[in-house]
Amino acid sequence: MGRAGQGRPSRPTALKVIRGERASRINTAEPIPADGEVLRPTWLSASAAEVWGTYAPDLIARKILTPWDVEHFAVWCDAAATARAASAALDAQGMVIETDAFDRNGRNTGKRLTRNPWVLVLKDSTSTMQRFGARFGMTPSDRAQLNVAPPTARSRVEDLLS
Repeated sequence: MGRAGQGRPSRPTALKVIRGERASRINTAEPIPADGEVLRPTWLSASAAEVWGTYAPDLIARKILTPWDVEHFAVWCDAAATARAASAALDAQGMVIETDAFDRNGRNTGKRLTRNPWVLVLKDSTSTMQRFGARFGMTPSDRAQLNVAPPTARSRVEDLLS
């Protein structure tokens, strides 16, 4: 049996109102983050902070990144910085590396070729980016699922319903 939360994400409330969904399917009590300053977490590494500085200002202006979303977006920034480091390491070392080979008794029997561990780091970080970035519309297909009012327009559900 399926778990809650699987499948297609729910449409944003504003989009449901615009499309004229039944009133019973519109959450009129949806929590809306208060307007507040969105501060970059101090725990971000320098490279993750650079990613934050690239994307956060635009997301904040569009009210996609709010004070409630800081930690999730910081995880995305951290994953992006990790992916960049893994990619650079793979460029320098290659996808396949030579390592020592050992027999059952722990004796070195020579060398063998194996997948570079940075491949797994890159895979994990890009997977994290994909999961967390989808909530912020970080790819064209993700953006197609979001409905965001222009930065100057009011976006409260009550305003749409009035």
